[in-house]
Amino acid sequence: MMVDGLDAKIVRFFTDAPRSSVLEASRVLKVARATVQSRLDRMTEGGVIGSWVPHPDPSHFGFPVVAFCSLTINQDLGHDAVVEALAEIPELIEIHTVSGSSDLMARIAARSNPDLQRVLDAMIATKTVLRSSSVIVLNTHFQGRTLPLLEAEAARTRR
Repeated sequence: MMVDGLDAKIVRFFTDAPRSSVLEASRVLKVARATVQSRLDRMTEGGVIGSWVPHPDPSHFGFPVVAFCSLTINQDLGHDAVVEALAEIPELIEIHTVSGSSDLMARIAARSNPDLQRVLDAMIATKTVLRSSSVIVLNTHFQGRTLPLLEAEAARTRR
């Protein structure tokens, strides 16, 4: 889907002020309310805006340890069955099928390092994961950083 400068400004506005109204956005951006709403609808329907829901931060409700874990799975079961089994573990907050030496990459939230071990053991206990290798995040500098990419794409399409 093509995005332009106004699309990027609308997304930036709601990123910076997520609880603002469409009317407020139209006033600040100096465009008609219907324009803002139709652009939001188009970007939502087109998948550019994937969600309007809050994104809770696990570190603020008791899960300060974050780890990335590469998983080697039981190939006989297939990815869907493995992911279905792993979805039962709430500490697994992301799972991606990846290329390379592992099959899946997971992001895990845990209460402590021993709790991380419990989560890793729970994954192995599903009998869908054969091996795991994890790294613990020491500091997060940024995450979910898609707005600069959207803005750069909007600027590129202006040329």
